[in-house]
Amino acid sequence: MATTNASAPKGAPKQSKGFTGIKSGFAVIIVCAVIAVCLYLFGAGYLGNFKGADNDPAMFSVLSDNTYEPAGILGTVYKGGFVVPIIWTLFVTVVALAIERFFAIRNAYGRSSLTKFVADIKVALKQNDLVKAQQLCDKQRGSVANVVGATLRKYKEMEENNTLTKEQKVLSIQKELEEATALEMPMMQENLPIIGTIVTLGTLMGLFGTVLGMIKSFSAMGAGEGGADSSALSVGISEALVNTASGIATGALAVITYNYYTNKIDRLTFSLDEVGFTIVETFSATH
Repeated sequence: MATTNASAPKGAPKQSKGFTGIKSGFAVIIVCAVIAVCLYLFGAGYLGNFKGADNDPAMFSVLSDNTYEPAGILGTVYKGGFVVPIIWTLFVTVVALAIERFFAIRNAYGRSSLTKFVADIKVALKQNDLVKAQQLCDKQRGSVANVVGATLRKYKEMEENNTLTKEQKVLSIQKELEEATALEMPMMQENLPIIGTIVTLGTLMGLFGTVLGMIKSFSAMGAGEGGADSSALSVGISEALVNTASGIATGALAVITYNYYTNKIDRLTFSLDEVGFTIVETFSATH
């Protein structure tokens, strides 16, 4: 997906941003929900995961009129109840958005090492070689290169301007840097709020499933004259434990993913600030 900056000045090269991410996070959640439900019904719910279901004509538990005891971990997971596919939807959503953010932020960093790019730009500015600096931006691409390139064009424009004072020129360069950064930042932060929400929501859904399972367990303990219904008791405990594990796993993956990409964006922002400060200081020192 390629986009161009419509506000770029005439004569400026078009900026190819490449893959900038999926704009509709809601669509991703819907697709992940369908995947999670299918995995739950036709994966964990396959009758081969239950005891005594060999002669049942139905292939999946959802299509069978009988109730069977789980024969393994997948059957136990299926007994976790309707909360399981909800938690799985959140889990798959985190995985999908983590992959989406990986490619989007990698594209924002550019083609080569961001540290080397910043160092090369600073050397070119120290030598007052704006042509070389612009060539580095065109070669690097990505969000940082787009911002630096836009600021360098404003730098050159201010050099040719004979009407503004030096202070006004510096402010104009700073404004261009801020505006270019503001255009790039939303793309880098796209869908991260969804992951941040799942950090809490995944854990809460796991707790919700645990409570439902414990309610079933205590209900089974009080059923019948001879004591607890062992089958219903095991189902309730299974539901509680499965949902607890699923909720913890989802919350853990979400918080790791969110913190990782937030740190990547912070590093990129720091690089932008570093280069921007160098450009402004160079102009102030040489004009």
